[in-house]
Amino acid sequence: MKIVPLFLVLLLIGCQKTKSKTPESVTELPVIQENTVISPDEKIIKTDTIALYTDGKESAEDYILANLTEQKADQDSIVTVKYRLDFYQNKVKTTSSKITIEGFQKGSEWVASYGLNSEGSARSPFIQVSVGYPACGYTHDNYLYYFKNSSLQLVHQWSTMTDSGWGSWVEIVSPESSSDPKSFYCKTVAFEPSDDENQDMGIVKYSDSITFELKNQQWKKLLLSAKDKPYFEKKMSFDEFHNQQ
Repeated sequence: MKIVPLFLVLLLIGCQKTKSKTPESVTELPVIQENTVISPDEKIIKTDTIALYTDGKESAEDYILANLTEQKADQDSIVTVKYRLDFYQNKVKTTSSKITIEGFQKGSEWVASYGLNSEGSARSPFIQVSVGYPACGYTHDNYLYYFKNSSLQLVHQWSTMTDSGWGSWVEIVSPESSSDPKSFYCKTVAFEPSDDENQDMGIVKYSDSITFELKNQQWKKLLLSAKDKPYFEKKMSFDEFHNQQ
């Protein structure tokens, strides 16, 4: 039986008198295998250039080309697209990744940066890519890649949505100060209006606590909480929530 690190257990249990549930089991999550094979007859409908940012500055030599290879709409006009992302470092193509996005919005924009968070460094092998319509209330699709020794791995993917301070997103935390940590964890945070007559009150929920560990040059994922079910809830005001962030 795998032993969960103590700091992760404490993260889940919490120390406040709120509705909190400890995980019943630890589940190993499958890691997506990259398909980098490019068919000779693959057609590109259009290409977007994604600038890569580090320390808030756009790189002059590193970027990603997002090649739209397929798009279709169902009877409800929900659009599904397929993209091939070509990664360039020092203006030289290094590797590719194929992704499929359901519910794609026309006019969506791409953003990419080095590191696990906005304070990432160009020395980091992590690359975050996000795409979505640039307005509140729209869902954005997010991808965390790990590129090292000419090998690319899609470590994690998730969706986010924010609207005037409400919404849901993923928080990533690393216990290491290194730009190339061997472990980190994340949780999904949701802050939604409560049923209270006071429109300033909301409920914060934590769910899907996941720990990541690098083993044999591959990232392993363990889900420490019940999937899609909150393990922590607390009622607080809008200002209280955002002041603690």
